[in-house]
Amino acid sequence: MNSLMIKALAFSAILVIATIAVVMSLDIDIFADSVNAITMGGAIAIAVLTGAVTTKYINQMKTDNVSGKLADENWDGIGEYENELPSGWAYTFLAVFMWSMWYGFFGYPINAYSQIGEYNEEVLAYNAKFEEKHKTDDDATLKEMGESIFLVQCQQCHGTTGDGLSGRAQDFTVHRTKEQVLDIINNGQNALAAFPGGMPAGMASGADAEATAAYVANGFKGQAPAAFATCASCHGADGKGTPMVGPQINGYDIHNTLAKGKKGKIGRMPAFSTLITPVQEKALTAYVQSLAN
Repeated sequence: MNSLMIKALAFSAILVIATIAVVMSLDIDIFADSVNAITMGGAIAIAVLTGAVTTKYINQMKTDNVSGKLADENWDGIGEYENELPSGWAYTFLAVFMWSMWYGFFGYPINAYSQIGEYNEEVLAYNAKFEEKHKTDDDATLKEMGESIFLVQCQQCHGTTGDGLSGRAQDFTVHRTKEQVLDIINNGQNALAAFPGGMPAGMASGADAEATAAYVANGFKGQAPAAFATCASCHGADGKGTPMVGPQINGYDIHNTLAKGKKGKIGRMPAFSTLITPVQEKALTAYVQSLAN
C-alpha cells in the first residue's frame, strides 16, 4: 500500500469520525428517525467516496498514458480523445439516479415526517377554523378586518390611506376619471392576467365613447347609454364582470387581481391567491371599495 492510499484512507476516516462526532454532540439518535439515518448514511458515503475517488484518479494521473482515437475537432490546437465514459463514473451515476428515484417516491419526504408538511397542515386547519368563525361577519367587521389586511399586505405600494403613493400604484381613494376610462376605450388594456388577450382598442368612438366613459366614471349612476351594450357583453350590465371573459369595472376587480396579479405603472403586482382566504378576500374587497366612497 503506497503513501497516497494511506493518506486517502486516513482522510476518509477523519471525515467519518468528524461527522459522527458532530452528530453525537447534537444529542440526536440517528436510528430513531429514518430521516436522520438516511442523512447520516449519506454523510458517511460522501466521506468514503471522496477518499476513494480522489485516490483512484490521482493514481491514474500518475500512471495513465494517452490513448484512443483523437477527434477531428480541435480548439486552438487542443484536441479531445473519443474515449468511452469511465465505467466507474457511469455506474456511479446510474446508482445515484436509481437512489434518487427511491428517495423521491418511497423515502423522504413522502413516507417520512416533514416539517413543511406539518406546517401546511396546521395552516390549512387554522384557515378552515378562521373561515368558519368569520363567514357571517357583518360589513363593519369585514371592513375592519380588511383594513388590517390592507395595512399588512398592501400599504407598502398603495400607501396607508390607499392613495397609491403619488402614482406608484393604484389610487383607491378616487374612482377612475372619465379621461382614464376613455383612454382604456381608445387604446385597450391587458393589465389582468386572468383574462388572456385583454380588451382590444376602439370598442367605441366619438360621442358613444364619451358617453360610455362618463357613465362608467360616474359609478354606473343614471341611464346607461346605448353604446354601453358593447361593454356589457363582457363586463356585465352592472359592470361586475363575467368570469373568464371580462373584469369588474364597477369598482375595483379585487378578486382577479389577487388571484393572478396585475400589470401596474412600475411593474407587475404579484398574485396573492395562496396568501389570503376567501373571507379575507371578502373583507379586503369591502375595505378597498369603501375607500373611494
